[in-house]
Amino acid sequence: MENLPVKIIRSKRKTLGLQILNDGTVLARAPLKMPEKDILAFVSEKSGWIRQHQAQLARAQENVGTQRLTRSDLEKLCQEAMRIIPPKVAHYAKLIGVTYGNITIRNQKTKWGSCSSLGNLNFNCLLMLAPELTLDSVIVHELCHRKHMDHSPAFYAEVLRVFPDYYKHDKWLKDNGAALMRRMTG
Repeated sequence: MENLPVKIIRSKRKTLGLQILNDGTVLARAPLKMPEKDILAFVSEKSGWIRQHQAQLARAQENVGTQRLTRSDLEKLCQEAMRIIPPKVAHYAKLIGVTYGNITIRNQKTKWGSCSSLGNLNFNCLLMLAPELTLDSVIVHELCHRKHMDHSPAFYAEVLRVFPDYYKHDKWLKDNGAALMRRMTG
C-alpha cells in the first residue's frame, strides 16, 4: 500500500488494529515493540478491507456531507425536530397501540433514539438530515419498545408489522450514520 497514508500509534497493547480516519487515512494501533515492517505488512495484507471501508466512508460522506454543523445549525435542527417528530410519534403510537411520555430532542453523538421504562422518548436532532422514512423507522423502533423493552424476535416482529421496510432504513443509518454524526461540532 505504497500510496496509502498510514499513521502508526504505538501503545501498551497486545494486538494490532486498523481504523479508517475521516480523511481516509489508515491508522494502525500497534504494540510498542512491534517492528514497523510487520505493521506495514499487516496493512498491506488488509488492503482489500481498507479499500472497502474507504469507499464506504466516501459514499457516506457524499450522502450526508462533511461540513461541520455549528451550534446554531444544531439548534435549528432541534427546533425542526420538535415540529416534525411529535406528530409522527402520535401517528405511529396509534398504529402500534401504545402510549408514551415526554418527547425530547437532543444532539447525541452515539444514539438515534431511546425509550425509557416510563415511556419517555429521546430522538437525535441529526435525524432531520436523514431521509424521512429513516426518521420514521427510528420512531417506530422506539415506540415498539413500549411493548417490548428488548430487541427480541417479538420486538422486531412488531416493528415489521408496522414498518415493513424497517431493515432498509436501518441499513441507511448503519451505512451513513457515523458520517452524519461526525458532522457534529465538539
